[in-house]
Amino acid sequence: MKKLENINPQPLWNYFEAICQVPRPSKKEERIRQFLIDFANEHGLDSKTDTIGNVLILKPASPGHETAPTVILQAHMDMVCEKNSDKNFNFDTDAIVPVIDDGWVKADGTTLGADNGIGIAAQLAVLANPALVHGPLECLITVDEETGLSGAFALEPGFLTGKILLNLDSEDDGEIFIGCAGGVDTIGELEVVKEKTPGNSFALKIMVRGLWGGHSGDDIHKGRGNANKILARFLWKAVRDFGVRIADFNGGNLRNAIAREAEATVIVPSVQKEQLVAELNIYSADVEFEYQRTEPNLVVDHSSTTLPAKVLTQASQEIFLNMLVACPHGVLEMSTRMKDMVETSTNMASVKFVSDSKVLVTTSQRSELESRKYAAAQMVRSVFELAGAEVKHSDGYPGWTPNPNSYVVGIAAQSYKRLFGQDPVIRSIHAGLECGLFLEKYPELDMVSFGPTIRNAHSPDERIHIEATGKFWLHLLDVLRDIAENS
Repeated sequence: MKKLENINPQPLWNYFEAICQVPRPSKKEERIRQFLIDFANEHGLDSKTDTIGNVLILKPASPGHETAPTVILQAHMDMVCEKNSDKNFNFDTDAIVPVIDDGWVKADGTTLGADNGIGIAAQLAVLANPALVHGPLECLITVDEETGLSGAFALEPGFLTGKILLNLDSEDDGEIFIGCAGGVDTIGELEVVKEKTPGNSFALKIMVRGLWGGHSGDDIHKGRGNANKILARFLWKAVRDFGVRIADFNGGNLRNAIAREAEATVIVPSVQKEQLVAELNIYSADVEFEYQRTEPNLVVDHSSTTLPAKVLTQASQEIFLNMLVACPHGVLEMSTRMKDMVETSTNMASVKFVSDSKVLVTTSQRSELESRKYAAAQMVRSVFELAGAEVKHSDGYPGWTPNPNSYVVGIAAQSYKRLFGQDPVIRSIHAGLECGLFLEKYPELDMVSFGPTIRNAHSPDERIHIEATGKFWLHLLDVLRDIAENS
């Protein structure tokens, strides 16, 4: 293990390591906000905060470039808080300790927060360096991007003055993003009924674990397993073949992450226990074979557990399992407008027994087309309503329509080729970015998004590539210089 002070570029990595010390779950950004305000004060920079908590730090142009257009550098201050089930970690209080592993930086059993901590670090490194060439800068750091885009939704007209925005929240070196999918959440609340556990029963905990998980936009097309779907599939058959009764089900966590782990407490008539375990072993072998190329660490396992006092009635569990099995998950349509791009998808993010009488199922839908985004949400809603669930939709957020003729896209593409000797891929991204919401408030914005290579964001396997981060830094500085010198 090495400290990040031993890798380049500095001080980018030092700022990233400092950010890792500050807890910053979504909707709990008070400490990182104060960290940013303190940074601005220490460096003699003007800053302001709006009513929701977005922070804007201003830096004057470098000498001779005062008349260059103002550029907005944008990142978000919150992070996805995911950890392995066996990891003892409190995201509200504990510092993340980044470590180096074979050319990558990662954390130990938790998300790293490179999404979007590296974007903040880049902003701070630019703000702190008086030798860089750039025009006037506005560094916008928004709140609550990961769970509701609340900061972007609440961004007030007049808070920004720049007309060029560089979004630093992308995750692929060599790719420049000029559009993104819009999204909406569909949440089903299913009323269930429990009854006293029958006698002569044996209790088991059935677990699905070891999945990659990942971002429900960036990773939805990679053939990864969804723990909720894998577990529900087995239980649907086990109920019919072995008289299994379900006491609880708990899988997945965040709306924008593919479920990595799920578990259910079930009972089975004692005389059926051995047959059920044998069937589970067969099922485990089947799904491990199905996912051997995309999920090499998948495990479907069981352990004995305390007999629960209550289980779902047979009628309730039939409705519940039918709802989970029928609910779609994954890619629904590939784009006809952009090669190899997902157009529309849906993610069964989490399944939670929130009480003995209610189950909450959270899903999210994405599409580059507003009409198909809502069509996907209607599909999920239809399944939930057939099961008798109460359904709610989030407000959703708009996509960002690509503009291939954008001035700043041209600058960014030319810069990348000049620096690294190859043309970048220019494309849209299936993940949601805040850019669509910015455009609603500031329709004159000319925007582009780029960043270093980050893999398995939104999961404890999140990691950021060191070499790609160095390229990202050089690219950012060159784009700023180019805009300042040639506008």
